[in-house]
Amino acid sequence: MHFKHPEILYFLFLLIVPILVHLFQLRRFKTSYFTNVRFLKELAVQTRKSSKIKKRLLLATRLLLLTCAIIAFAQPFFEAKDSKNASNEMYIVLDNSFSMQAKGKKGELLKRAVQELLENTPETAKFSLLTNTENLWNTDIKSAKSSLQNLKYSATPFELSAITAKIKAHKSAHKKDVVIITDAVGLAGKEVKNMDFEEKPYFIIPEAEQKNNISVDSVFINQTLENFYEIGINLSAYGEDFKPVSMALYNQKKLIAKTVINFGSKKKIVNFTIPKEAFHGYVTIEDNGLSYDNTLYFSISKAKKTNVISIGDPEKSGFLSRIYTPAEFNFSNYPISSLDYNSLEKQNTIILNELTEIPQALQTTLKAFVSKGGNLVVIPSEKSSVSNLNTFLGNFGKIQFSNLKTASKLITKINFDHPLFSGVFENKITNFQYPKTNSSFDISSPYPAVLSYEDQSPFVTMIQNPVAGITVFSAPLNSTNSNFQQSPLIVPLFYKMGQNNQKTGVNALTIGNNQPYFVDVLLSKDAILEVKGTEDSFIPIQQILNNKVKLTFNDFPDTAGNYSVFDKKEAVENLSFNYNRSESDLSQVNTNVVSDFKTADTIATIFNTLQTERTDSQIWKWFVIFALLFLALEMAIIKFVK
Repeated sequence: MHFKHPEILYFLFLLIVPILVHLFQLRRFKTSYFTNVRFLKELAVQTRKSSKIKKRLLLATRLLLLTCAIIAFAQPFFEAKDSKNASNEMYIVLDNSFSMQAKGKKGELLKRAVQELLENTPETAKFSLLTNTENLWNTDIKSAKSSLQNLKYSATPFELSAITAKIKAHKSAHKKDVVIITDAVGLAGKEVKNMDFEEKPYFIIPEAEQKNNISVDSVFINQTLENFYEIGINLSAYGEDFKPVSMALYNQKKLIAKTVINFGSKKKIVNFTIPKEAFHGYVTIEDNGLSYDNTLYFSISKAKKTNVISIGDPEKSGFLSRIYTPAEFNFSNYPISSLDYNSLEKQNTIILNELTEIPQALQTTLKAFVSKGGNLVVIPSEKSSVSNLNTFLGNFGKIQFSNLKTASKLITKINFDHPLFSGVFENKITNFQYPKTNSSFDISSPYPAVLSYEDQSPFVTMIQNPVAGITVFSAPLNSTNSNFQQSPLIVPLFYKMGQNNQKTGVNALTIGNNQPYFVDVLLSKDAILEVKGTEDSFIPIQQILNNKVKLTFNDFPDTAGNYSVFDKKEAVENLSFNYNRSESDLSQVNTNVVSDFKTADTIATIFNTLQTERTDSQIWKWFVIFALLFLALEMAIIKFVK
């Protein structure tokens, strides 16, 4: 037992006062004589004995009363089990990512977590609240109430490492108690292990009852017909035993098509045919899972022809003119001797078709062209200078050529996951007529191969940077050296390379993906493009590049939907933004990674545990009660004991 004011115990010396009063009391018995002494003598003895008992009882109660009163003023207590951490600061991490939309026993996980915080956090408790989007430092539940009630779901996935880094950076003279409320969807073991707080964090992991979820992932143009687009919509089903769901396609707010989908597999592609015109709408489904991934917004701009130029011998460019048809492309070919350098900046894609030497002036022009979002394709010649190629390609990446080898090799491997082949193949083909080359350069490339030889060396590789693509072949494609021109692979490959960067027909951007976007518009130096939606608007980071503007959106907008890019009051292009689908799979819950940490069911349990373990047991009240009891006992003795 400990005392808050141990100096008051010196007053226990006052206990000698009632003892002295009892021993040296001045009151004495007076003897009286009566005629019949026999009877009175017995009565006097009896009265003297009872008086002694009464006085001793009063002395004992007064001593105990005074002792209890003095000890009560000294405030005795039993020290708490974890008293050394009583001054710790509290940090509450609340996951408000979209996976917290899932429903538990008492409703949506996030809403229930907010309600428990509002109901069970002590009003006097100081804490800091961190979510995916907000930071409230050194607050209390009354001050944080409004922010909690208005907390929205975040388009940013829950990243524990980023939030704990903020906590560690917040300087404090005290230790930190961290409470993490998350459903653990996608929680990485590495993130958890890297937490090195002095006190192990508490985890509260609310569990979803309904883990089935269907997500609308992406949309693409499957086929372009004369007057129609056939679009494909990718869906993913997470869970088991799915009931049929309805899907609807809207252009603006007009219903275009509707269908019912049955899931026989985890992945599903649904095709719609729409008129070949500008589209600015969305596709939506109705399921019982998460709601944030039920709608996919997308836009299809009015078809514009892509400018493609081939630099090289016209005799070797005949196959390109058959791929880049006048219906979709403005294709032209110039030999290096008659090339107009000023026309290059107007192109979307430039193909260097078997040039023996790339002049320095052209290298400088192409470097500027790529930096402004242009696509570049390099097809070497048998007579190309290796040093000249390596010097040129060194401007863009780490691809390096070695000497030409005259050995026939088959092209046997397709990288189906490469962006150049996205949406091209319905199934992965393993058995096809392999094209070949009779001579080729060895290429050293750290980038994924698009097409590979049978010896795993790259035939086509690609440097993909944030604004452009540089595609490099390892062998000439003329009919003497290769039969690749007769291969069915050549059309989709060159078609995708020829398209302007990002202009794949469908605009469906992901919020938080910092991939730059290029708008074909000619602006003055002081002009600014603004992106507007139905409810909000923002001005992105922008850079004027000749006849186009590079836009960077960072974490804007906050809300998924259809937007338009405005130059003053004129809409120049339609855009659509969607939430990242990384939270859609509720089966990603990984509770094993927190097995070494403290866990609790509710925030109330944690607060009660901390209070119990860190609050001293105050027992001075019991001594006050005992003092009052002894006072009452003294009064009873005086009144009733004769």
